[in-house]
Amino acid sequence: MLRPLRVAASRSGNPIVPSLTSRPLPSGHSQLCILRTSAIGDVTHVVPLVRTLQSKAPTTRLTWIVGKLERRLVGDLPGVEFITFDKGKGRQGLRDVREALAGRRFDALLHMQVALRSNLLSLAVKADRRIGYDRARSKDLHGLFVNERIPARSGEHVLDAMASFIEPLGLEQTQVRWDIPVSCEDHAWAAEQLPGDLPTLLVSPMSSHTVRNWRVERYAALIDHAMTRGMRVALVGGPSQAERALADAILGQVARPPLDLTGKDTLKRFMGLLARAAMILTPDSGPMHMANAAGVKVLGLHAASNPDRSGPYSDRRWCVDRYDAASRKFLGKPASAIPWGTKIEKPGVMDLIEVSDMVDRFEACASFLGLRLPG
Repeated sequence: MLRPLRVAASRSGNPIVPSLTSRPLPSGHSQLCILRTSAIGDVTHVVPLVRTLQSKAPTTRLTWIVGKLERRLVGDLPGVEFITFDKGKGRQGLRDVREALAGRRFDALLHMQVALRSNLLSLAVKADRRIGYDRARSKDLHGLFVNERIPARSGEHVLDAMASFIEPLGLEQTQVRWDIPVSCEDHAWAAEQLPGDLPTLLVSPMSSHTVRNWRVERYAALIDHAMTRGMRVALVGGPSQAERALADAILGQVARPPLDLTGKDTLKRFMGLLARAAMILTPDSGPMHMANAAGVKVLGLHAASNPDRSGPYSDRRWCVDRYDAASRKFLGKPASAIPWGTKIEKPGVMDLIEVSDMVDRFEACASFLGLRLPG
């Protein structure tokens, strides 16, 4: 005798059903809510999903709950309603979102963030379908706040995982397109900082996970090499004291100082700088993914994180990958034997990347781009 299928209940009271079959949104003007508030890199990964929805479900009204800082990057995407979540306000930030959504109901919620705060925030969204992560990628009670899950897969880049959120809706992301708007004013500011058409290397040295940062003297050595080869180099970063301190430390070790734009740009101005750059040197960070979205070649520093999961999506040829070496040294096993997405954020892990490793990638990238460097 066949037993009836038993499914768990979510916090909303609806059963959690695995997304083995897809169901399209209702025909006509359906409403879809995206919840992904942070961080900059992850928000950048959501933009192609928005572009896909606009292309394949053009009558669907899109609402995106996004962080205050992150909205400064993506908040002018056309055809999207943005609702800001300001986590700095604490409970008031949650109440602000609830008030903005009062009286509304969505055909589906794409719940794309698993942190407990985001799970609680999702309760402000009234939706018939609440699509969340598969069990392996869930945490902080995420499963209690969804009633459908994306397909369970391993070995995916973060961008591809986010793209799979539309699969339960009968859609598939077959093209990755960003086209993040940048104003004429932001392009003009960037042109003032980087006039002319000199080949330019941007150096964005800090990740929010400081253990992913390279040694100061190694940043300085790569900057010296690039400037000796005739590249214009600009040091970039945010206005925080930590980023200012790291920039000053690097400037104190270089033979000739690069342009110092640390703390002078905004997210949109940085996009303007990227439009005038050939390459960027950076650890796993938001600027890495912004650069990739802008089509800039990324000299990525990877040891603490797996570039196949969180590196520049479009082109990882110019990255130095020491993730497997880090796994063997700090975890005693190859990367293939540890769970996908494991972060190896151990003191000294980035020392596995030598200056010569990055010089090799710099020279290979310059050759690929056809840059005629006189040095």
